[in-house]
Amino acid sequence: MSQLLSTIEVETTAHPQFSVIWLHGLGADGSDFEPVVPELGLGSIGVRFVFPNAPQIPVTCNGGYVMPAWYDIISLGRDSRQVDEAGIIRSREAVRDLIRRENDRGIPCERIFIAGFSQGGAVAYTTALTHPEPLAGVIALSTYMPVENLLLAEATAANRRIPVLAAHGSEDDVVSPELGRLARDFLTGEGYAVAWHEFPMPHSVCWEEIALIGEWLRNHMRATTNG
Repeated sequence: MSQLLSTIEVETTAHPQFSVIWLHGLGADGSDFEPVVPELGLGSIGVRFVFPNAPQIPVTCNGGYVMPAWYDIISLGRDSRQVDEAGIIRSREAVRDLIRRENDRGIPCERIFIAGFSQGGAVAYTTALTHPEPLAGVIALSTYMPVENLLLAEATAANRRIPVLAAHGSEDDVVSPELGRLARDFLTGEGYAVAWHEFPMPHSVCWEEIALIGEWLRNHMRATTNG
């Protein structure tokens, strides 16, 4: 195992039975979504939230400025992204290290969710859908599919039936709704079941979306517990 990413962790009970690894967006850090945890309404369900910090790297589309990023973005378009595939793979491996640490702490893969916002959502898609063991689900917020050919080549049978929750702002001018819909259509075309939701918001989250995520997590966690 390589050196682990630094993380912020929040546990809803003393002995969590589930983990959510939640990846922030470009230029943010692990604290970005920490305040969301109490708003999810998970009640007595024991969950460890792991919020990793992306490494500091130059980002080409931002003039080479060094910032927290999961991979380099070469160019931006309303309906496309040119990205550094090697960087995505490095971040996927870093998230896999965190998954293994959760396994070592007693949380099996089938109880681990991968979530991400924007650039973090692109890594969440890539990590979850190519992971060799079945995961509990993937939450992709205001994001896109970064490298379709990578997924086509490395998608695993273990996660062909993974629950996918995808949400996007209809007024997003950073990652256009078209990019989110393209990811949805690509996945449904490949046979994945995607729960898709749009909200009247820009490149952000809203309370209705948080409530939806909480309900989705509760339902899947209770189904796992009762199953």
